[in-house]
Amino acid sequence: MFILIRALTYATLFAGFLLWFVPAEILARAGLRAPRGFGLLQAFGSLIGIVGLGLAVSCVLAFATLGKGTPAPFDPPRRLVIRGPYRLLRNPMYLGAGLWVLGLAMFYQSPWLVVYMAVFMVIAHTFVLIYEEPSLQRMFGDEYREYCRRVRRW
Repeated sequence: MFILIRALTYATLFAGFLLWFVPAEILARAGLRAPRGFGLLQAFGSLIGIVGLGLAVSCVLAFATLGKGTPAPFDPPRRLVIRGPYRLLRNPMYLGAGLWVLGLAMFYQSPWLVVYMAVFMVIAHTFVLIYEEPSLQRMFGDEYREYCRRVRRW
């Protein structure tokens, strides 16, 4: 239970800052407010955002329950997580976060949030290549290499 609390705490801090505070600041600085009406773009953006949020939350839960750790680099899973959303994709948490921001961009019709989402995904990809994959190879060895052969990064 303590692992789940740690995982949810770290995820909330990460999500609160990068996926709520920063987009809110971008919208505020651009002078954008909630749209006056709720049209097709807002509905589709809401759907994409909810799917992204659900994907990210399921990843956090998988890290805590299956991996016995958290998404935080300083408190990683003790076991390699290859089930749940990780059976289809090696980095579903970042994809979920990107979808959340894309959903916000569509809802608010904000090109600046699209730019932020693109920058976020480029940084996530770079982090995966430079830090995460080498760390996972050191921690899990052949098990991780076999997983990489079977499952796509994105």
